[in-house]
Amino acid sequence: MSNSSITKEALSASLKKLMMKYPLNEIHIQMITDDCGVTRHTFYTHFQNIYDLLGWLYEHELVEDLEKCCNYAKWRDGVLLVLNYTLKNRIICLNTFNSMGRDHLEMFLYNTFFHVLNGIISDLTVDMQIDEKLKQEIGDFYVNAIIGVFTGWLKKDMAESPEIVADWIEQMVRGNIVRILSEHNKKRSK
Repeated sequence: MSNSSITKEALSASLKKLMMKYPLNEIHIQMITDDCGVTRHTFYTHFQNIYDLLGWLYEHELVEDLEKCCNYAKWRDGVLLVLNYTLKNRIICLNTFNSMGRDHLEMFLYNTFFHVLNGIISDLTVDMQIDEKLKQEIGDFYVNAIIGVFTGWLKKDMAESPEIVADWIEQMVRGNIVRILSEHNKKRSK
């Protein structure tokens, strides 16, 4: 691991630690740098501000495990992975959700779920003639629906188990994507 990656990991760990005690809007760069023993200059070498660090944190926490779930057979596991990550990091995620950093959480969720859905759609359309624009639109629609379910879960303080939420998302998505793609493939084949 490069020195840059080690420093980013240290800054990220400090931010997570501080978010366990303080709302995000009360955390300052000096608090982060003091906690991990680096200078403000070092912080600014890697990140523009706390929200930039927060975005990096979310992007790098799940990526490796998620790659295995970007297909039709395993996509529910990807959704469950994100839900379990959120539950495990409950205080940090709710802190972000209830702050000005919410956009970073939503962007992370959008990119994460879009990546998974893009894998599903690619998997399903291997032998189909589907316009790329339609694939994008389907992915965008269902990602936004999933984020709606996800943020509703956060608003209810994660009262339901991740399995129940994943089951609900699966019911909403599974058959519909296949049906839409099949119908459009039939239209293009005629």
